[in-house]
Amino acid sequence: MTSRTAVVLPGGQNGPAAPLPMFASDAAEHRGASVQPVWWDEPDRPLSLTEAERGPWVLPQAAKALAAATGDVLLIGKSLGTHASVLAAERGLPAVWLTPVLTSDWVVDGLRRSTAPFLLVGGTADPLWDSTLARELTPYVLEVPEADHGMYVPGRLAESAAVLGQVATAVEDFLDQVVWL
Repeated sequence: MTSRTAVVLPGGQNGPAAPLPMFASDAAEHRGASVQPVWWDEPDRPLSLTEAERGPWVLPQAAKALAAATGDVLLIGKSLGTHASVLAAERGLPAVWLTPVLTSDWVVDGLRRSTAPFLLVGGTADPLWDSTLARELTPYVLEVPEADHGMYVPGRLAESAAVLGQVATAVEDFLDQVVWL
């Protein structure tokens, strides 16, 4: 089997062990990938970044992680981590983008230039999600009605936990049917 690495870029408020990136990482690991989680150099910094600062702040940290990755590389990014879409485009890397910042020209430009397949996961109650744009960018979309930026849905927590299961299954299917055939 070819070696595989999943580089996991977190969102701005939680690390790569948060549920969404963790389950996506688990899907890759169960398919033989080594998982390389990224913890932001300055964990409190993301909350103070302006929109213009986010991409330039994420890029060198993502590039450093990618330099250590071997074999078939998959990028997994949550929210802030989706600013690495530029690197995925430049390097032709497949990706799983969890709650991508589709309101950012930086992120959307990277997605538009991507030649490798990518999965977009978002919810209709997330102000950073754009259903029409997501489907324009890729045929691989999981959109959850009423899910917010954390992929929580109204109601009991078990309903949000079920969404996490949907995301895990979508990632598994994407890896099995598109990325690592």
